Amino acid sequence: MIWLTWRQFRTQAAVVFGALAVLALVLTVTGLHLRHLYDASGIATCTTRGDCDPVTSAFMSNYSLLRQLLGPTVLVLPAITGIFWGAPLVARELESGTYRLAWTQSVSRTRWLTGKLTVVGLASIAASGLLSLLVTWWSSPIDRVNAERFKADIFNERGITPIGYAAFAFALGLVAGLLIRRTLPAMATTLVGYIAAQVAVINWIRPNLRAPLHATGALQPLPGAGAFKPGAQLTKPGDWIISSHILDATGHATNTIRIGPDAGCVTTRTCLAGYREVLTYQPAGRYWPFQWYETSIYLSVALVLVGFTFWLIKR
Repeated sequence: MIWLTWRQFRTQAAVVFGALAVLALVLTVTGLHLRHLYDASGIATCTTRGDCDPVTSAFMSNYSLLRQLLGPTVLVLPAITGIFWGAPLVARELESGTYRLAWTQSVSRTRWLTGKLTVVGLASIAASGLLSLLVTWWSSPIDRVNAERFKADIFNERGITPIGYAAFAFALGLVAGLLIRRTLPAMATTLVGYIAAQVAVINWIRPNLRAPLHATGALQPLPGAGAFKPGAQLTKPGDWIISSHILDATGHATNTIRIGPDAGCVTTRTCLAGYREVLTYQPAGRYWPFQWYETSIYLSVALVLVGFTFWLIKR
């Protein structure tokens, strides 16, 4: 069964993994050059020289177009494999009626589905995993400069989370095809479900994978009236700031800081008395635990969907 599945699937696999091989060559060449530019730029020692802004801007201008294309590709590839590999896997058999032949031979339905999942499902996960590995390695000098690994468009496109996305998208397409029994509607449902899951995780689940920390600091003026900042460095580079609120002297949230009649109150801080900023954040050190937590969630949901498929296909 595995050999037959491979014979049917090899052309699609050759296209995807051939494209990955070409991309790997491009990223290897440009990634080595990017590391050379990082070492030559002096970013690591720019703090002592006081010229970090121009040095950082010059470095970040390298391969900007390639960087803009790589990130979305990592996020889109799991959706593509779920739509074009997962959704038609069973739906096509049901829609065309070929299941009457495939499921009445000596090979049982369970063995038929196991063979399909072993080849096509693992290929989907491997493709996204390899692409994420390449992009994570290539982007590492840029990520060291940005120090924003918790940013949604970076977190989703690095590390191991794309593996979970691929498993979930494929399993979602599999279930959609089995329930809807039409290929195109199943593909559309897979796309909508994948996007909905991403939005839900980014906005509601990921910020609460572990209890966030809180920090409070008094406000003090910046040069120029009307501009304020926390009086202390409340977070470290790379921390994920989930929310920020300004509280007045009574402890109520406010967007307005009252300026008294004294024209010099901004510089003397008298008008800032009692005002403070409260930050809710996740520390940078939780990046890899969050990667594992989120990947585990997606893989667990994928296993449930696959188990449901095995149960339903017997019926």
